[in-house]
Amino acid sequence: MKYKINYKILISIILLSIISIITIYSSMTYTSPNLGNLALKQAIWYGVGWILVIILIKLGNDYLYHHTWFLYIIGNILLLLLLFFGTPINNSRCWFILPGIGSVQPSEFMKIFIMLVLATMIHNFRSDYKNPDCKDEFVFILKTLVIILIPSILTFLQPDTGAVLIYFVIYFSMMFISGIRLRWFILALILVVCLVGGILLLYFYKEDIFIKLFGNSFYYRLERLFNWNDGSGLQLENAMAAIGSSGFFGHGYNKTPIYFPESSTDFIFAVFACNFGLIGVVILIGIIVFFDINIFLLKDKKIEDTNKYILAGILGMLIFQQVQNIGMTLGIFPITGITLPFISYGGSSLLSYMLMVGILLNISMRKNRTYKYK
Repeated sequence: MKYKINYKILISIILLSIISIITIYSSMTYTSPNLGNLALKQAIWYGVGWILVIILIKLGNDYLYHHTWFLYIIGNILLLLLLFFGTPINNSRCWFILPGIGSVQPSEFMKIFIMLVLATMIHNFRSDYKNPDCKDEFVFILKTLVIILIPSILTFLQPDTGAVLIYFVIYFSMMFISGIRLRWFILALILVVCLVGGILLLYFYKEDIFIKLFGNSFYYRLERLFNWNDGSGLQLENAMAAIGSSGFFGHGYNKTPIYFPESSTDFIFAVFACNFGLIGVVILIGIIVFFDINIFLLKDKKIEDTNKYILAGILGMLIFQQVQNIGMTLGIFPITGITLPFISYGGSSLLSYMLMVGILLNISMRKNRTYKYK
């Protein structure tokens, strides 16, 4: 079979991979030697990722759609096992440590599994109910909420608040184009405002009751969230100093002038910006926007609705992570530990993104077909 590859998406990923590897190499100035050559490891992960892309193109997206519940169940089992057998790193149990391979973070793959499950659920709902009434939609929304809440609770307990936020961004992005009535989103917004308002009232005015209900861990997570811009954080303060002093052309490649933690992961954008300056930042953001636009344009192809729901989930996730990561590096948003897709170091996250690339390339080559997924 002859494949018609979407070269705009392909070239975007190649450019992002080059930027990722050279920036991670620059960040190694301040990373622990015990971590090894992170740039080489990232290059290897990219190689493995391209192998996954080729395999997925051979299998097709239907293979994933027909095994979506199996993948979802396996993902939740892994999240549950993390709570008991995960290796604690920075007070979180988010990773399994595999000898000779490194760390594996199941929540990264759970993002993809959630998209697959929701896409098939929405597709089947639209197939079964051509003109659903409010009761039908309400029952459907409850089912999807259960699907999203199970991994969210397991991930929150690790704790990994950033991943939970991404789960819900994916959920609302996909549900928004599912065709359900707008009133449900208005109702959801009201409920969220009331719930968050109640939690914040307890946090600010009844700390003892808040801690009894939610525990110390959640209290300190909120404290970190609300104190993100107090100017006392070494990480943010130094990252902003490095960016602010870079000018138009930066300090030069591999010349990061000041230390800040997590330079190869959460704050990789700061390393790139201080090395290449405003000109480099404009080019990087241009590539990111070009990539996102070409994902958005796939909706205009004659593709089945399941793939359109997947596109919404992927695009919502990417834009949220891109804006949040760059924003927190510039001090605009709170520090959440959300990485920059395709740029930050991380084997699990990169492999999950490359699986996403395989799905996107399959969609771009896909002819329209409609049937019900079991």
